[in-house]
Amino acid sequence: MKLLLLLGLVTLAQCLVSRIPLRRAKSLRQSLREHGLLDRYLKQHPYNLAAKYFPTSTSAEPLQNYLNTEYFGTISIGTPAQEFTVIFDTGSSNLWVPSVYCSSQSCRNHKRFNPADSSTFISTNDSLYIAYGTGSMTGVLGYDTVTVTGIEVVNQIFGLSETEPGDFFYYAPFDGILGLAFPSIASSGATPVFDNMMAEGLVARDLFSVYLSKNEQSGSFVLFGAIDPFYATNGITWIPLSAETYWQITMDRYVSINGKSVACSLGCQAIVDTGTSLLAVPNRALGTILRTLSASSNGEINCKSVSTLPDVVFHINGKAFPVSPSAYVMESDGFCNLGFEGMNVPTESGELWILGDIFIHEYYVIFNRAKNMVGFSPLP
Repeated sequence: MKLLLLLGLVTLAQCLVSRIPLRRAKSLRQSLREHGLLDRYLKQHPYNLAAKYFPTSTSAEPLQNYLNTEYFGTISIGTPAQEFTVIFDTGSSNLWVPSVYCSSQSCRNHKRFNPADSSTFISTNDSLYIAYGTGSMTGVLGYDTVTVTGIEVVNQIFGLSETEPGDFFYYAPFDGILGLAFPSIASSGATPVFDNMMAEGLVARDLFSVYLSKNEQSGSFVLFGAIDPFYATNGITWIPLSAETYWQITMDRYVSINGKSVACSLGCQAIVDTGTSLLAVPNRALGTILRTLSASSNGEINCKSVSTLPDVVFHINGKAFPVSPSAYVMESDGFCNLGFEGMNVPTESGELWILGDIFIHEYYVIFNRAKNMVGFSPLP
């Protein structure tokens, strides 16, 4: 009897933890470059990356941010299951995918959800509108079963797109987006997927964790409900959130290179965002960093000098978090660029920085909703 009980508990624990593998694919920037469209696209669609985090209206969420994103996973919606490739994005809160209602060119080369093929779909009359820097996504809200590697969330609200902006989504290597930020920033008041996982007791712990492999290595994942001890052997430093909207934290009053402060002297806010590939920094700080690292004004650097570059060190909650040149230098076609991007958004608590995938490459990151904290564990 004890053995049967133990086996039952093991089975239950396995059901409450779900690891979804992430695959690395070409970013939208790479796809546009290969089609000879990148320069035209950037000229036609100038953007401010920070607009994603401080929109002009509650429904605005500029997806220009995803130009460099490379990590995607697979989920399914409906009964029987219809599969979609999505970004697991800690910088937004809504789940949406293309639908058969969508006649935009961008939908035609992506998977589209068909409500008529799902026996568990529940329609609504509620609409969804999200404004982007390149246009807008409009759609309707519905409910259905969403499955994330074994975790079934019944009656999950999600968006079914009816229109999508042109070039951007057409070349995007993903179908939709699964937001993992807080309900407070969800468009149309839709409950995020992970909030329903927690409310329904579908995860062992109210947290999820992310590992992003470097370069072409495989093994990237999002782990729902657990911390993988293999990736946390160097210990976890917990940082309290400064706002329960995005995964936002307060940085100490300096970012340093070679022991000298180069930015953030008046205090900074930082958002840990899996949906951003680069490190987004205030424009003034960007100029200082580029000069300190002997890069050109557009971030180009001599590839031969990469081995001699210093770490860029972020100071957070009294601890130092270095980012090595192997993480912040991007090489493509024999050219090397620093993975920093400028933006300008002052907040009440200082300037805003976005710690995207370049930062996350260096750390196993735990997003803890139970304690509203972010945990960083240095990777070997």
